[in-house]
Amino acid sequence: MYSHGSESLIKQAREIQESELQKFYSRLVKLLQGKEFGHETIDSLQRLHLILSATKYTRALPAELQKRLLSLLSSPLEQLQVLSSAVLRETLPLSGQELNHNQDNTSQLNTHAAALLLSQAGSKADLSSLCAQLLRSLESRQSDGPAHSLAHTLPVLNTILTHSPECLTEDHLTLLSKKLVDWLRYASITQGGVTSSGGFFTGPRSRQPGPIAELDGTVSGDFFTVLCVGQGFTEDQWMNVYSFSMLRHWLLTYHSVSSGHAADTANRLQLSLSLSHSHSFSNDDRSEVDGSVVSMVSATSSSSRLLPPKERLREKAFQYCLRLIEQSDRKANKRTDTELQKACLVEAVCILDSVCVEDASLVYRTFPCVKALFGRLSSDLSFARVLLPIAQFYLNHGEVAAVDCECVWKLVFGRFPAELFSDPFLAHELLRFLRQNLESLQLRVPQYTRSFPNLLKFLAWDSPAVVDDFVDLLPSLVTAETAVELLHTLLDLPCLSATLVLQLRSACLPISESGRRGLLSLDAFRSTSSRGLFLFLLRMEAGSGDTIDRLSKLHDLLAEAADWPRVIQCAQTVPVLLHIFFNTAVTVADEKLLAHLILVMLERSSLLLNIHTYIKEIHRVFSCHLLRLCKLHPSLVVDQSHELLEFAGTTANVYSKEEIYTHVVWVLGEYLSVSCDSRCSVRLITSCFETLEAVLFEITSSAPPPGAVCPAPRVVTTLMSALAKLASRSHDLIPRVSLFLSKLRTVTRGGSVVWCSDEEDLVAIVTRGEELWSLLKTPGVAQSVLTPPPHVTTPQWHRDTNMSMSLQLRTLTSLTHSQ
Repeated sequence: MYSHGSESLIKQAREIQESELQKFYSRLVKLLQGKEFGHETIDSLQRLHLILSATKYTRALPAELQKRLLSLLSSPLEQLQVLSSAVLRETLPLSGQELNHNQDNTSQLNTHAAALLLSQAGSKADLSSLCAQLLRSLESRQSDGPAHSLAHTLPVLNTILTHSPECLTEDHLTLLSKKLVDWLRYASITQGGVTSSGGFFTGPRSRQPGPIAELDGTVSGDFFTVLCVGQGFTEDQWMNVYSFSMLRHWLLTYHSVSSGHAADTANRLQLSLSLSHSHSFSNDDRSEVDGSVVSMVSATSSSSRLLPPKERLREKAFQYCLRLIEQSDRKANKRTDTELQKACLVEAVCILDSVCVEDASLVYRTFPCVKALFGRLSSDLSFARVLLPIAQFYLNHGEVAAVDCECVWKLVFGRFPAELFSDPFLAHELLRFLRQNLESLQLRVPQYTRSFPNLLKFLAWDSPAVVDDFVDLLPSLVTAETAVELLHTLLDLPCLSATLVLQLRSACLPISESGRRGLLSLDAFRSTSSRGLFLFLLRMEAGSGDTIDRLSKLHDLLAEAADWPRVIQCAQTVPVLLHIFFNTAVTVADEKLLAHLILVMLERSSLLLNIHTYIKEIHRVFSCHLLRLCKLHPSLVVDQSHELLEFAGTTANVYSKEEIYTHVVWVLGEYLSVSCDSRCSVRLITSCFETLEAVLFEITSSAPPPGAVCPAPRVVTTLMSALAKLASRSHDLIPRVSLFLSKLRTVTRGGSVVWCSDEEDLVAIVTRGEELWSLLKTPGVAQSVLTPPPHVTTPQWHRDTNMSMSLQLRTLTSLTHSQ
């Protein structure tokens, strides 16, 4: 894991003696007492960190050294901040006095000091104390401390909010809500001062900073937001940006909790409706917190001041997001600003969704704006990641507002997967959207279950990245209506993967180009004669048919894709998904549908893309679930006896489909019985017997076909056992089985045979034959052994009151338990 040199350093760090360590501490303290820190100091700090982190024991540093390290947290060199913070996190938690000393220096707070404070807070009381100290620092004016200190305060509070929200008291919540309103809504509208480069005209008469501007260069006529630009920014403008970045988290965490200061519901509704009549802005010249900066005309009705702090924050967040949506309609001068607009739109719509979840009256004010935004962006797929939060908004509030959401779902389940399947970011976000809203989508969006051919394009394109998502999503796509087509689609996923590759190549490569890999399949993709095959794979919705008739031709056209890495990766995920499919299907399907699934398994076992390991794995999955389906519903064997016998009677299947063939034969021998289904007649048993007998005679009397290996011993013994089971249920067949088994023993005495190349396998086959032959000499015993009744295979003697074991267990229980 480590190089030899690294292991040597770690070993030295672990084996350092205490006396040597104390000398090292003293030397480091002397280095830290200097005014300047050179390479020796950096190297010593790095060595100290290695010594502390190399052992599982936590050490306590000398008080003087710890004090020096604490002072480094405010060093102008970030490297020293990082090292001192890392070293202190490896030591024992700071004592209460030292922790308080560190908290008192919140005016010098930075990212690394904040990380240390959080790691050393050992209790809820420590975190509450830290919160109180940080919030007191927020109340200080700009002139009370360095301008950059507040920039690190909100991230620390946000971290505490994430890991231990109960540490904030109600007073903390109220104060921070007021401060967030102040920063979001009342930041300065003039640009921050720009550092002068010097010169004759430098002085108090220099040009004053101008007003902030919009992204298109025009002067802003409204309040400051994250989408405003300027040559410099004031501290409250930076806090506006930081506040917006944590606003959604704050709303999601605390606005669902009653604060005890909420206004009457009717009054809140009346106030909200009074605000919804117009989006125009009127004067509100009072800030939330006394002493904070008020530098512009407000953008809301003065009636919003009647709301409690939390609800006023919700109202200001609502207005802020509407302003961002308005600003996003401006054409940015820089490309990077265009990306910023998209990111802010995502956050704005998410925040609007959050506030509407908490206050349903805002839905009616918000929907016109969100609907207009969707109409503006829906034709441009470059805004796909913005449109997903809009879809979330429609899903959460569409019914309340009685809005038709059809166009939204056509876009999300239609164009997104069909045209953007190769976008990894969209794939991740869309699949996360589906997972988070699975229950709602199943209940409210019928397009969801019908869109699986389109959604599976994400899996076909980049299987390793999204297979975990589909493990969670697939059960929701399995219904009685979609099961058969979904099974075919899963089996065709490697073909879909190859088709998507061809689709992109077709758009990139000229038609006349030749001599490139994959050109034959590319020509087929472009050919009108085979275009229909590929279009079926690329369909966007289910319902056009379970599968296609010319699958073998499609597999021939895609033969060269069998070794494409993307196709191989896709093929490796199919067996996992098939297990999930069948596990879900048995819970939603009736016997008629399960019978259909068995037919699909038998049919598709020979219609798979020619990838050897893929075919082998699919046969293994089919065998496993064929066995399970027949065990759950034994009558399926009689229902599908014709198809099962046709499959078992094909000798070629012995050599090409050993796994599934063995299980089909076992199922026929095990469940073709009157005890499993009263419809099972002697005629059916005889027909099955003759079919299996013919196959067994053929494979044990001749050499395997050219290019094929000898039949597996398991196939031969399974056929023999199945014949013996059938004969034990129809005694007229016993002489035929006995004759075959005796001939088998006679033939093998002569030595090797052409149908079995391994001597040990041959001995095992003959031994199995002798056991069956001996059993069949006494038909009554043979039937009891080969087809035991259910009460023998699944005994419940501990529950049967007629058995002596039940009485014994009750007696032992009464003796071992005190009265």
